[in-house]
Order: sequence, then C-alpha cells, then structure tokens
Amino acid sequence: QVQLVESGGGLVQPGGSLRLSCVASGSIDRFPVGWYRRTPGNQRDLVAIITSGGNTNYRDSVKGRFTISRDNAKNTVYLDMNNLRPEDAAVYYCTVPGLTDWAQGTQVTVSS
Repeated sequence: QVQLVESGGGLVQPGGSLRLSCVASGSIDRFPVGWYRRTPGNQRDLVAIITSGGNTNYRDSVKGRFTISRDNAKNTVYLDMNNLRPEDAAVYYCTVPGLTDWAQGTQVTVSS
C-alpha cells in the first residue's frame, strides 16, 4: 500500500509563507491528492485537491493564497501557502482519497 509523508510545517509570522511537501512511497500519478487540515477538537477539512490531470480546487478561505501542485516524477504533491493567517494554523495532512491512510501530518503555526 502506498504511504504518504508530510513535511515542511513550522512557525511563521502572519503574512509569511511555507511550502508543504507530501511524498509518496510509490506512484500516485493516476490519483487525485488532497491536502487537509485539522485544529484541536475539529474534524479534518479539505484545503485543496489536485486531480491526476492537474485540475485544482480550493476551499474559499485559501483561494488566491494557497497553490497545490504535483511533480509525478518525484511522487510528490506540494502546497504553497502565502500570506498566512493565524486561522491557517493547524496540522496539515495529505491523502489520496479512498486509497491511503492518514499519516502524522505536519504542524503549521502562524503567530507573531
């Protein structure tokens, strides 16, 4: 079974940027991949998703600030996050819906 590992989180000031990476243990180029986030006490919410063909969709609150992309040669999906806000702070996870288990995620903290 394909496994995913997230990385790239950290502490950033409001208005700052981060790039998250999601590396797969095998090929995922035929599948959509989504980035989700969860804050304590809440469910995971979809942040962005990219199809195998490169089509993308975003939750409204991140449109214009976040960009999801994929590099199939590297079995990697990225989430570029710009103009970060305190409300973006969460643990971020990636997954292939219906195919992969949730991994440990990567923590994003936005604070001055």
